[in-house]
Amino acid sequence: MNELYLMQLDYLLRLFIAAICGMAIGYERKNRMKEAGIRTHFIVAIGAALIMIISKYGFQDQIGWLNMSLDPSRIAAQVVTGVGFLGAGIIFMQKQTIVGLTTAAGVWATAAIGLAIGSGLYFVGIAATAITILGQILLHGKIKFLSSPRTESLALQIVDEPDAIKFLQEIFEDNEITIINLKSKRDEKSLLIDLKIVIRIYESFNIIKFLNILQSKDFVKSLEF
Repeated sequence: MNELYLMQLDYLLRLFIAAICGMAIGYERKNRMKEAGIRTHFIVAIGAALIMIISKYGFQDQIGWLNMSLDPSRIAAQVVTGVGFLGAGIIFMQKQTIVGLTTAAGVWATAAIGLAIGSGLYFVGIAATAITILGQILLHGKIKFLSSPRTESLALQIVDEPDAIKFLQEIFEDNEITIINLKSKRDEKSLLIDLKIVIRIYESFNIIKFLNILQSKDFVKSLEF
């Protein structure tokens, strides 16, 4: 009886550790205003740990029965399928860029961490949590060649002057910004040129600083981002 009680406490400890690890990963995502935050990662981690506990220990009384063949590991395997549906709901397209892919991968990794802790691999699960959070912080656009490019759209109104568009393009080139698409339309009444520009920048790029540079130019009359 005492041994059974200690086993139940061990299972509860696994759930608590999985929950803490999930919340830690979710907290990092929440600080970056991502689609899945603390609650989502918390539920995924504790749910995966619980399913692993059930899969590993819930059928011990039936294993070894005569003429009965069981594979309890198949229950834990279904976690991957379930997380796949969650990931599909997180990923979407925005401004010609795939958004939510890293967060979806983080939810998948959180489920794997929950499975590891649920199976009793405490150190592996905690270490994987630390590595995941550290990787998210270090690789989130801090290093240019490691950061992922994204597209943004700008709408500008500039003065209709000779070589105005060419001068604007030089500003983009000086700041190492790639122009994917540029559409211009002259307004004969206001003597302004309406521009719609699609650009590609890296996550490490300071877009606010660049927008301030554009707004400081006399020939730029309005700017929407």
